[in-house]
Amino acid sequence: MEAVGGLALQPLLCLAWIAAILPIVAAALPIPAAAGGRLLHQLLCAFSSRGKTARAASSSSSKARFTVPQKFFLHFYVVGVVATTTLLLAIWFYAYMKMTPLVPEPSSYSTIASHLVGSSNSFSLASFWSSRPREHKYRVWRTVFVLILMEIQVLRRLYETEHVFHYSPSARMHIMGYLTGLFYYVAAPLSLASSCLPEAVQYLQYQIAEFIVKGRARMPDLAIDPTHLLKPLLNLGWSQWIGAAIFIWGSLHQIRCHAILGSLREHKDSDEYVIPCGDWFSRVSCPHYLAELVIYLGMLIASGGSDTPVWFLYLFVITNLSFAAVQTHRWYLQKFEDYPRSRYAIIPFVC
Repeated sequence: MEAVGGLALQPLLCLAWIAAILPIVAAALPIPAAAGGRLLHQLLCAFSSRGKTARAASSSSSKARFTVPQKFFLHFYVVGVVATTTLLLAIWFYAYMKMTPLVPEPSSYSTIASHLVGSSNSFSLASFWSSRPREHKYRVWRTVFVLILMEIQVLRRLYETEHVFHYSPSARMHIMGYLTGLFYYVAAPLSLASSCLPEAVQYLQYQIAEFIVKGRARMPDLAIDPTHLLKPLLNLGWSQWIGAAIFIWGSLHQIRCHAILGSLREHKDSDEYVIPCGDWFSRVSCPHYLAELVIYLGMLIASGGSDTPVWFLYLFVITNLSFAAVQTHRWYLQKFEDYPRSRYAIIPFVC
């Protein structure tokens, strides 16, 4: 039953990521100007521009009309926190209730409830969920683990946007970049949860239907046992902990790089820029982007690498941040005559 929903959700997410990736790849390819290559590259540069790079891309007033304040970055992480928290709570509740063996099964009301959620099968949904193989239970708990990492990421970015970065009042970003950011912070947690989200949603629908049939007075009390809530996470495989270690490593460097960037302008209203130095800035122009690649690589490894949408998510992160890093690197080279020529844009010895 849940396989139908899973098969529908995952291809949609893959198609959405492909639609987001293809324009970036096309703009990066050496397409002849006669075939529209130059126009495509200019459009994507304008769409992805923000802050210092937006000033060069939106020199005309007509282009400036399609921009929003760069401080709207805060909206990305608010949306990310809401989406990730909702998915995390839903799947964690499902995992706690049905993916641990110590929870009593629902009573005979399950047959009535199954009809209310659209199931016409003669067997009980309760027996269906309780019969899930051990590998599937680990898959669900693994999804909880990865969503916890994503929750840490978006909460930290929300804090940094509000308290670390000091956006200039004149800093802008293109409306297309703004809409892309909103899309990303909805699609990213959905992709991480896509393998078991349909069955978790179906289980919640089942619980709501059972509540309607029984009423509050006849529903069992929900007692949360912290042991059952956390122990399955501690029993996950090595790939989850290796992924978590990589995630933490990337996060620590991103925190440091963001602190360096946030301290460059002593006066919040100033538009003056200086060359950032320290941490991974000694090797690349956008080490905060490089750290982001490391962070999402950790999530990919922690997810087990078996879900196609997560691979497309990571491919989008690579292409999007690489394109933005190249534009930022070029801006640094044009802005500062003494800018270190030994630095790469985002990945040392690669680009």
